Amino acid sequence: MASLAANNDPREIVNESPMTVRMWIVVAIMVLLNANDGFDVLSSAFAAPGISAEWGIPRSELGIMLGAELVGMGFGSVLLGGLADRIGRKPSIILCLIVGGIGMFLASQAGGVWDLTVYRFITGIGIGGMLASINAVTAECSNKKDRGLAMALMVIGYPLGAVLGGLVAAELLQVYTWRSMFVFGGIITVVCVPLVLLLVPESPAYYLATRREGARDKINKSLRFLGLRTIDGMPPEVRKEDQPKITDILAKPALRKVTLLLGFGYMFHTFTFYYILKFAPQIVADYGYDPSQAATVLVWANIGGTVGGFIFGFFMKKWDIKGPTIIMLLLAAIAVAAFGIAKDSLWGWRMATFCTGFLTNAAIVGYYAAYARGFPAYARATGTGFVLGIGRLGAAGSPVIAGLLFTALGNDQLLPVSIIMALGSVAAAVMFFVLPLKDGDKEFMDNIPAGEAP
Repeated sequence: MASLAANNDPREIVNESPMTVRMWIVVAIMVLLNANDGFDVLSSAFAAPGISAEWGIPRSELGIMLGAELVGMGFGSVLLGGLADRIGRKPSIILCLIVGGIGMFLASQAGGVWDLTVYRFITGIGIGGMLASINAVTAECSNKKDRGLAMALMVIGYPLGAVLGGLVAAELLQVYTWRSMFVFGGIITVVCVPLVLLLVPESPAYYLATRREGARDKINKSLRFLGLRTIDGMPPEVRKEDQPKITDILAKPALRKVTLLLGFGYMFHTFTFYYILKFAPQIVADYGYDPSQAATVLVWANIGGTVGGFIFGFFMKKWDIKGPTIIMLLLAAIAVAAFGIAKDSLWGWRMATFCTGFLTNAAIVGYYAAYARGFPAYARATGTGFVLGIGRLGAAGSPVIAGLLFTALGNDQLLPVSIIMALGSVAAAVMFFVLPLKDGDKEFMDNIPAGEAP
């Protein structure tokens, strides 16, 4: 009976089958969607000089606008992330693309900074919900052997989009106004909709978890789409009284521990991560470099993030998730604390941001892989969205805290400020160390009484 159940479990079929071309195509689409998000998030930063020049606004107002999408991402992660566990991953992705695209096009027509702030918040909602959905799709449409690499590729889409966005921005802004950043981002977002409709199936794990009418036929349709064998029966159904609930991420003690450790650990790490991402250009400019030269360090930070995330995927394939992620978190803390050690040359700054981007983003890959493993399929998008929402608190608070520290200690006190900001990754490493990282689907199935197979 156990062997029969395993043969008819679509999760095991996906886990144990070699990666097909169609499975890699799904992963590639998830990389593209994350790259689109990476551009959309930083489009306001690329547009900021033109916005400031046209409207003559102070940095305080500009800073609020630049942080609006991060706040929106927090709301989107929680609100729309959970939607993917209710209506499906694919419909949720389409909805997030529509919300994000509307926000981008509205931003291109903004008449003032406060209008633009609202539109960037709307864009952030779409981006936040998207991150939870694509994380679930990548995990559920890749096999066990290559899942770590697939997750790494998905995560590095974000900095890759930022790098390519920077190159596109440099060309567009030579010809058009700052509004072209949002028009371009909106067009790419719209183009992604038919790609998802045509090339991305609903995941078999979602259909199994929800078990709605016609579930087996829908599972087989997804399996055929992925180029995998189909099932002729269904695994044993969970008794009605034992049916899982999405609120289990906080109601069940084991899942609550995973949720809180991942959520607050990610929050502490993003506190460190966004210090470099948001403040590096300003820090370099304060050391006497031209603003255009200082802006290049942000490109190198994202190049480092892309390379680090890609290489870290192979680390996880060989040594699993936990150990390599803890090492990356601790090394990231050291790199951030030592930021500015090579401040005597522009290339020194670039290599410093490359190293911090490499290490901090590698650790983020570890976190996304932990989300995929730690949460069972029925609550995977909800759990991921919830912890990402908590994490955005660190992202939004990082530039604020760093600014207050520089104001209190002085702009020339880079070392003490950097050491304080680096402590976030140290705290994250401690929380990752005590994290009970188990297979969420297996843990759920092993700890419930099963009814009769249909």
